[in-house]
Amino acid sequence: MVRPLFRRQPKDTIAALYGCIVAQARDPRFYTAYAVPDTVLGRFDLIVLHLALVLRRFRQGDKAARALAQGVFDTFCRDMDHNLRELGTSDQGVPRQMRRVAEAFYGRAQAYDAALANSRKSALADALARNVYADTGEQGAVVAGHLGAYVRQAIAMLDEQSLENLVRGVVRFPDQAGQPIAAE
Repeated sequence: MVRPLFRRQPKDTIAALYGCIVAQARDPRFYTAYAVPDTVLGRFDLIVLHLALVLRRFRQGDKAARALAQGVFDTFCRDMDHNLRELGTSDQGVPRQMRRVAEAFYGRAQAYDAALANSRKSALADALARNVYADTGEQGAVVAGHLGAYVRQAIAMLDEQSLENLVRGVVRFPDQAGQPIAAE
């Protein structure tokens, strides 16, 4: 049997994965308990954070997992394009804004990866304070440590999940009290 070189990932799986990411990022507890600004930028930052965590997990997989990760990232880009248009960005302005979205994603993802690789425990909180809490002053620096603890718990939970389940579109994130909640 000859297998196709590039097998398309099921749209349902990609939609389910991206839906889990967005659902987790929209959990109201992030905006109350963690004091993430409930603004367009604050919501964007949480989507980017959760997307970066899931894509980080897929990088540990094989070629098929990485292809699925690309599909999820492409869905994120289409969603951001749609949201920019909904917010009133003109057709001519969308490409420029999408470049800014891509730069923001890659910059934040690299900052989080570098912080997680840093032996200094406060590096992640510092990265979160600069990105998620940039406009909140000292209060952001305080709660960034709490959000950092959540991120480390999310990474541990994602690492425990089999890639086979993730490839099927099932992602579990911890809730803010430390108990896992399934986002399917």
